[in-house]
Amino acid sequence: MALSFCGNDPNINAYSVEQGVLNNGCFVDALNLVPHVFLLFITFPILFIGWGSQSSKVQIHHNTWLHFPGHNLRWILTFSLLFVHVCEFAEGIVSNKMMQTNHLHLFMPAFMGFIAATTSVVYYHNIETSNFPKLLLVLFIYWVLAFITKSIKLWKFAEYSVGLQHLRFCITALLVILYGLLMAVEINVIRVRKYVFFANPQKVKPPEDLQDLGVRFLQPFVNLLSKATYWWMNPLIIGAHKRPIELKKIGKLPIAMRALTNYLRLKDAYEDQRTAEDPDRSPSIWRSMYRAFGRPILLSSTFRYLADLLGFAGPLCISGIVKYLNTDNEVPATDKSKETYFGVYFMSSTELLQNTSVLAVLLFLALVLQRTFLQASYYVTIETGINLRGALLAMIYNKILRLSTSNMSMGEMTLGQINNLVAIETNQLMWFLFLCPNLWAMPVQIVMGVILLYYLLGSSALVGASVIVLLAPVQYLIATKLADTQKSTLEHSTDRLKKTTEILKGIKLLKLYAWENIFCDSVEETRGKELTSLKTFAFYTSMSIFMNAAIPIAAVLSTFAMHHFINKSGPSPSEAFAALALFHILVTPLFLLSTVVRFAVKALVSVQKLGEFLQSDEIGDDSWRNGDMSVSLEASKKHLGATKAINRKQPMRYQMDNYEQPTRRQMRPTETEDVAVKVSNGFFTWGSNLSTLSDINIRIPTGQLTMIVGQVGCGKSSLLLAMLGEMQTIDGRVHWSELPDCERVHEGNFSKNRYSVAYAAQKSWLLNATVEDNITFGSPFNKQRYKTVIDTCSLQLDIDLLPFGDQTEIGERGINLSGGQRQRICVARALYQNTNIVFLDDPFSALDIHLSDHLMQEGILKFLQDDKRTVVLVTHKLQYLIHADWIIAMKDGTVLREGTLKDIQTHDVELYDHWKTLMNRQDQGLEKDIQQDSQTTLERKTLRRAFYSREAKNQVDDEDEEEEEEEEEDDNMSTTTNRRSKIPWRVCWCYMSSGGFFMVFLMVSSKLLKHSVIVAIDYWLASWTSSKNQSTGAGTDMSNGTDMSNGTSLASNATLPTPGASEKEDYYLPVFIVLCAAGITLCLLTSLTVEFLGLSAATNLHHNLLNKIIHAPIRFFDITPLGQILNRFSADTNIIDQHIPPTLESLTRSTLLCLSAIGVISSITPAFLISLVPLAVAFYFIQKYFRVASKDLQDLDDSTQLPLLCHFSETAEGLTTIRAFRHEARFKQRMLELTDTNNTAYLFLSAANRWLEVRTDYLGAVIVLTAAVTLIWTSSSYLSTEGLVGLGLTYALTVTNYLNWVVRNLADLEVQMAAVKKVNSFLGTESENYEGSMDASQVPENWPQDGEIKIQDLCVRYDPMLKPVLKHVNAYIKPGQKVGICGRTGSGKSSLSLAFFNMVDIFEGKIVIDGIDICKLPLQTLRSRLSIILQDPVLFSGSIRFNLDPERTCTDDRLWEALEIAQLKNMVKALPGGIDAVVTEGGENFSVGQRQLFCLARAFVRKSSILIMDEATASIDMATENILQKVVMTAFADRTVVTIAHRVHTILTADLVIVMKRGNILEYDKPETLLEQEDGMFASFVKADM
Repeated sequence: MALSFCGNDPNINAYSVEQGVLNNGCFVDALNLVPHVFLLFITFPILFIGWGSQSSKVQIHHNTWLHFPGHNLRWILTFSLLFVHVCEFAEGIVSNKMMQTNHLHLFMPAFMGFIAATTSVVYYHNIETSNFPKLLLVLFIYWVLAFITKSIKLWKFAEYSVGLQHLRFCITALLVILYGLLMAVEINVIRVRKYVFFANPQKVKPPEDLQDLGVRFLQPFVNLLSKATYWWMNPLIIGAHKRPIELKKIGKLPIAMRALTNYLRLKDAYEDQRTAEDPDRSPSIWRSMYRAFGRPILLSSTFRYLADLLGFAGPLCISGIVKYLNTDNEVPATDKSKETYFGVYFMSSTELLQNTSVLAVLLFLALVLQRTFLQASYYVTIETGINLRGALLAMIYNKILRLSTSNMSMGEMTLGQINNLVAIETNQLMWFLFLCPNLWAMPVQIVMGVILLYYLLGSSALVGASVIVLLAPVQYLIATKLADTQKSTLEHSTDRLKKTTEILKGIKLLKLYAWENIFCDSVEETRGKELTSLKTFAFYTSMSIFMNAAIPIAAVLSTFAMHHFINKSGPSPSEAFAALALFHILVTPLFLLSTVVRFAVKALVSVQKLGEFLQSDEIGDDSWRNGDMSVSLEASKKHLGATKAINRKQPMRYQMDNYEQPTRRQMRPTETEDVAVKVSNGFFTWGSNLSTLSDINIRIPTGQLTMIVGQVGCGKSSLLLAMLGEMQTIDGRVHWSELPDCERVHEGNFSKNRYSVAYAAQKSWLLNATVEDNITFGSPFNKQRYKTVIDTCSLQLDIDLLPFGDQTEIGERGINLSGGQRQRICVARALYQNTNIVFLDDPFSALDIHLSDHLMQEGILKFLQDDKRTVVLVTHKLQYLIHADWIIAMKDGTVLREGTLKDIQTHDVELYDHWKTLMNRQDQGLEKDIQQDSQTTLERKTLRRAFYSREAKNQVDDEDEEEEEEEEEDDNMSTTTNRRSKIPWRVCWCYMSSGGFFMVFLMVSSKLLKHSVIVAIDYWLASWTSSKNQSTGAGTDMSNGTDMSNGTSLASNATLPTPGASEKEDYYLPVFIVLCAAGITLCLLTSLTVEFLGLSAATNLHHNLLNKIIHAPIRFFDITPLGQILNRFSADTNIIDQHIPPTLESLTRSTLLCLSAIGVISSITPAFLISLVPLAVAFYFIQKYFRVASKDLQDLDDSTQLPLLCHFSETAEGLTTIRAFRHEARFKQRMLELTDTNNTAYLFLSAANRWLEVRTDYLGAVIVLTAAVTLIWTSSSYLSTEGLVGLGLTYALTVTNYLNWVVRNLADLEVQMAAVKKVNSFLGTESENYEGSMDASQVPENWPQDGEIKIQDLCVRYDPMLKPVLKHVNAYIKPGQKVGICGRTGSGKSSLSLAFFNMVDIFEGKIVIDGIDICKLPLQTLRSRLSIILQDPVLFSGSIRFNLDPERTCTDDRLWEALEIAQLKNMVKALPGGIDAVVTEGGENFSVGQRQLFCLARAFVRKSSILIMDEATASIDMATENILQKVVMTAFADRTVVTIAHRVHTILTADLVIVMKRGNILEYDKPETLLEQEDGMFASFVKADM
């Protein structure tokens, strides 16, 4: 067939122009080609030369994106233009088929127009990036020309009465409009930028964010196409493969998304609601959220509606394609003459839509658009949700900083509540915002779906729809049940965690007493409860999954059965498969609706809680700090300015060193009575109306040391807080004096910040930061000052012990310090701050006598007084009163006395005498105390032990970290990438196998069966509907082809089947019902098996983990940080329990759905497989890149979330300190930074998810297109396969939904499997050898009877890799001897005590007790027959009885006897419940000394003939200790006692003393003999101790 532009139909001369040039249709079409060709000719050279590269004057980062005005409108118009060109092209091709010869002019201009439009947008983009607007003139000319030529064509059409009923007229009219609009956009750019025709072109600055190279989140700045497809993410996601994404890589947030910006928006909206008439009205949070973030939500909802409407194009196109499949092949012989003008054929609009190929392309375009809109809607809501969360966090934080202290202390606002607000409520609101467009989009979607179903299938469709709608409440019920079970699971797991923590903290004791199994069982019991609620959880989850899978089957079944009964026949294939696709669309919103409603309910609760919190009491105004300062704000500002100016001249260094050469000013006579703070007539309260402090009249003299003394609970600390303004004032006032002006100007605002008070609270409060940061606390670092402060607080020794010196992280998440160390750091912070006033609240409480003295002398008297700082000191140590310049004595919330010590001595003799007797008592205590610097040395010792083991631990580092290091060292890129993109199959296998092989087999088989049955159902439907069509004969079907009015006419035509057909029909339905029933049952079965496989895996993993860890050797606990072990039991176990099963289920389901779909399509048309190859390759790469990037971003999100939550709880704990120091602004800044960092990570994570989904959705659309095209082509060869075509298309549609789930679930599973891997790494630890070579039955019942101990050539080490700690020790201890062992720290004393219990590796020699070598005994037997008292007392939560005797073997009398021996009987009797009184976690409700006594009683309860005391009296005061010494001598007269002495005087009365040094025995004799050797080690010890 010859190709000619105007065609060569026989009886027409196509080239004649007799009626005038413009009246020849072909010439008009040729004219239309001109502008397109013009554009291509001009732009191609410009594009190829690449103007773009460097012409830009303003260089901004990457080649971003300086938008010309009308940018987005232009992109939208261009896309519409492209779409219209595609329609024009299709119309031309179809019309051309109607002609006798080929008419190129029908479709050639359309094709060229398409290319020109594409070029125009590429060209525009390049001009925009290079910011060279002059070249836009080309486009302007093009739009004008195109507009003119198209208008001519339209005018001619109208002249020849071609009207709206013809498709080509509509298309041309549309093109005219579009070209006109684009022309207008171009004129607008000229108007705004004035780049041509104007003298001075407009200079433009790029947005601030783009000039800041730190901003890497470019979504707001890229062009529309890149916005829609997340193209700008490519470098990040592909780069993740080579090296992991770090925080640096994701940069900062753009200004519009920062927490501060959004906080201001929300706050304005919130505050605006407080009107003048009604200032107390509580503003509504909902309204302020709507005002601040309403617009993006509306935008998102618009996108959502568009996407939902386009979603219905799928089923309609399927129905059309199946319907017109066979009409295409025969051109209906209607008379063509009346539709011909200009010698060519004009078609009507409906005719085009009856062409199957056109429908296939339309389906593809609709899918692409729908998916783009849907992802855009998701993205907008997520971005808004993140913005909202940032704003809420900032709001909550600001409120926390202003919370009144009484709220916190009266327990109206607990820390837990605040943490919940931050961690839970804000996230609930964020999620609600993510899901809220669904609330109003879903009902519309459901209604539309039901209407379309009715249109397709008539009334029977309503039955199916009602099945779906009726089952929705059930879904909601299940969803609420799920939430409830989750709550109870949470309670049980926190309980289990508490028990596990206790076990791990007291593991040494449990092992030494052989109690580990008792405690292990108690954990297992709690775990049992947790598993029961997990079972319910699993059951409900599987029900919900089952409903989701079974509802569409049930709906389809009921619909088609109904249709069969009403119309006596099945539906036609076109209706059946359109209906099937519609049901699939309908199920999703209904399934989601239950979730969304649940979230909406939660959000309502969250908002209520937030509202209450934001309305709660705030601290008073700050005016009190300024005293009577009547200077207005402006004046003080000016003043500040002045001081600053002066300061600039004077270098910073001098001011910081001010304390070394303080500018002593001459005392003017008026100023000698200078008062820093004065309280007059004060009544203060903590919230309730009873005043805590009443009638307070005091003054604090400037530059002097004031002490506040009084009994416990008389209001000393409250007085400090009242002066700081933390208490509510009922009456009276606190007046802070002003600095005299002269001094203010000299010293400037830097040297001494007048309105800031250095405050050390009684309960020490540390930041999660380095030691140095904790002490400098935001002040500039000054080395000399810092060193002085460290020395006065004697922190140097402790700092030297820390692994990184003063750069070690301390605080909640860092290294645990003891109480004394924490307190000293807090005092150091107060000393270091350069403030005029220092408040110290009982700084000596946790310090022993040496440290207190040192601190008093060096720190308070020397360092602070030399600096003329005003010091207020609350203390119990009366011996320091002689140093005080001013004393305030308090009693029961009032001031008893105020004055100097002399005043009190003369005026209140009674009080003075009382103090004197107390002081005497304290002095006696002093003499004892001097021998007792115990506490501190003990603290340092525990630290040293921890780090000794940590260092060893660093050699055998955690395997995860090692892997990461290897990865970083790997220079060969390819190996790393493989490492990072591999799916951890081994771990998956481990998980599966711990679930049990039977369950795995059941799961796999039921899954496969279920999917085969579902395919069978649809296949049966296909053959049923197709058979019906054949039986009614082809003739009727043809006549239906054009009748689109309603599906019912089809049914009425089909009611006269031949007899054979109806018999056939009869057996189709029962088989269909049976298949559906089988499908529903299998759905139930599979959802249950997956969940319960997960459950059994979780059970086994936790059980093994617990047993392994509890039976691990003690060395394991020394080298593994407690936090790491706890993580396995908390986070990782939680993931294994609750997250892996649903992910696994979803993954297998979506994978099998995709595979079955591809299988079905390729079985219908094998040609499809060829096109599948490139698609599969693309899919592989997309998922490979995405999984790596997603894992990194998820890690970033997790790791940035923790510091944020910590910062909140930290602030809430240290409120008084932060406010006293006046550091609110700094903390706010830090909070904003942390929030932004976390939000950046989360934004990138969600953008990466969108990146993936857009790509997989487009792939899905391509699959649908190829499937449709191959099905249409292959079906034309044989007629009978309409049903199969419908089946293939329906399946292709489901693929688009499930492709991205495959990848998402893969990525999630990979992250979650890391938990299994970590747990698994602990399952490899060696257990202690519990068996021993003897049988327990061979050991005599009452062994060891005598308590004779022989130590022969003993060598001990902690680990085969480490040096021995005891070398060839020999000793013999007679039965009943009292032996003392002493030596310096680290000489191996404690190791020897552990050797008796076989807790350490005895690799040479042996210990023989009563004739039995202890290494041969089973550990349980050995350890249960000896007693030990450890140096740090360990109590477990429970009752006193449980702590003394967890095995429940002793009588009450025996327990009371033990308590009596330990001097505890009277105290315990006084407690409620006596011996069954409650012990809180860690024994916190008893003092340290009492705890130690309980541990002694515990040892006495076990009547063993050998008792080992490991420095057991370190934390007891002298009096009690002496009693104990006596008790041990009497109660244990006939037993062997080995005392490891901390203070030598405790073993002077022993029968035998062993002095150790570096793992060897140095001296071994009676103490008397050893004392005679003047130069002996023991003698020197005793001298030092005296």
